[in-house]
Amino acid sequence: MNKYIPLVFPLLALFASSCSSVYMPNVPNTPMLSQQGEFSGGGHISLKGNASINGAYAVSNHIGVLFSGSTMSSERKSKDFGHKLIEIGGGYYDTFGPDDNRIIEIYGGVGKGWSDITFRDYKNDVLLSSELQEVDYRKAFLQVNYSSKKKDNLRLFGKDFPINYGTALRISHVKMDRFFINGVVQPKEDNIFFEPVFFTRMGLNKNLQLQYTTSSNIGLKNRDYMTAGNSIFTIGIIFNVGGK
Repeated sequence: MNKYIPLVFPLLALFASSCSSVYMPNVPNTPMLSQQGEFSGGGHISLKGNASINGAYAVSNHIGVLFSGSTMSSERKSKDFGHKLIEIGGGYYDTFGPDDNRIIEIYGGVGKGWSDITFRDYKNDVLLSSELQEVDYRKAFLQVNYSSKKKDNLRLFGKDFPINYGTALRISHVKMDRFFINGVVQPKEDNIFFEPVFFTRMGLNKNLQLQYTTSSNIGLKNRDYMTAGNSIFTIGIIFNVGGK
């Protein structure tokens, strides 16, 4: 049953969200830190073209610091979407279990984002109207990561690749600082988003892993623009050095 859980939340998001949100979430930072001096970095890309980078460093045996950023620029006939988001944070991590290979991480942080969205309405290839939405916002987040360095093996092309799994439960408060539609000031909105995240990593070598991430984005408030309209489906590369 557990293997179907990563598929359930994305399906729920299709029913719980619209596709016109001004907020585009990034891939949460899940570094799986295990000891002082460890560094984890990664890059991810979604089918929509949303690119995210993550970095984390263990400054002590239980304290880690985080940095994340994401950007996207999509131009289509009926809709253009551009955004940028940066985050910083830090928190606590620990290892446990019989072989000390399970990891719990609790992180909090803040971020700043910008979005520009243009909608166009055509009839018989003639532009009837357009709407430009411009917003910048701030966010605060808290997340709990659970992962395991206990590995299963996936055999491909006669070679074994180690596989491990993890999850992150993130809650974010996002609040507009400015909001314009066609240059006219609009009432500002905020929302609280619950973002359950699941990831699978396949080891390519000692320090490099391929990661698939899937997530939902559920808005806890009813809003017109700051809605839960975007989920996370990405492929990425993780580089980790200095860990147990």
